[in-house]
Amino acid sequence: MNFRLSPPWLMVLSSFLFATMGVCVKLASQQYSAGEIVFYRGLIGALFIAGIARWRGGTLRTSVPMMHVWRSLVGVSALVLWFYAIGKLPLATAITLNYMSSVWMALFLIGGAVLLGASRVDGRLIATVLVGFAGVALVLKPSVGSDQLIGALCGLVSGMLSALAYLQVTALGRVGEPEYRVVFYFSLGGLLAGGTLALSDSGFHGHTLTGALLLIATGLLATSAQILMTRAYAIGRVLTNASLQYLGIAWSFLFGVLVFHDPITGSALMGMGLIIAAGLAATLLRHKAAPDAPEPTDT
Repeated sequence: MNFRLSPPWLMVLSSFLFATMGVCVKLASQQYSAGEIVFYRGLIGALFIAGIARWRGGTLRTSVPMMHVWRSLVGVSALVLWFYAIGKLPLATAITLNYMSSVWMALFLIGGAVLLGASRVDGRLIATVLVGFAGVALVLKPSVGSDQLIGALCGLVSGMLSALAYLQVTALGRVGEPEYRVVFYFSLGGLLAGGTLALSDSGFHGHTLTGALLLIATGLLATSAQILMTRAYAIGRVLTNASLQYLGIAWSFLFGVLVFHDPITGSALMGMGLIIAAGLAATLLRHKAAPDAPEPTDT
């Protein structure tokens, strides 16, 4: 697809679409389970990407099917947990916890260095992780009640799994898999896993016009946002893109206040700021260590 927008504007639009998707997921969760939403998101995404691949003359055939299986398993698990968290938590809180993926990756780098017997660990990475989790504490303390702890835990784990999924996307890129094929098999995995979860839980619910429109919007918004973000990272500056990606937290905070009347607290705002700072610092350190490494473009 050809985009006339510059990379910064692609990222601004992508972050807005992802936040809008979060609104649709939260509204849809009043009628559908997380498994159902993931199923329909995967169905629409797979059809959308298949249509784009056919239009561009690409192929969905892959020589590394098991890599896609493992990537989809981790990524879809992250997506299910994230959608569950969105349904249970204030919108900005759930979105912010998922954006912890960069901080989790810094923690993985520290763990890898320790396991490999490194004589010293980069203190900046340790500081990044500590700042990130301090931000989590500030975000959760004022906005999460005792009945929302499971949702908060799901949000945290979704961020950690998103970091693992990023590593798998990186590996797929290194073996030559194009982004659209990675997104297609991720969507296909969501379709299968979401359908299985829905059937094992309460089954599929009947549709209302509003519910169906929310599910369609979720799939279209998520896939469009992925495509825009992928294009931005392909032609833009990594650090600029990473900075603008965090606009998703600002958009979700605004939507949470306007649509769901979520409360505004100073500690939550401070926590979001710390998580953004930690995520940007982790991205900067990772980019300096491996400047050619691609950035995550989807969960």
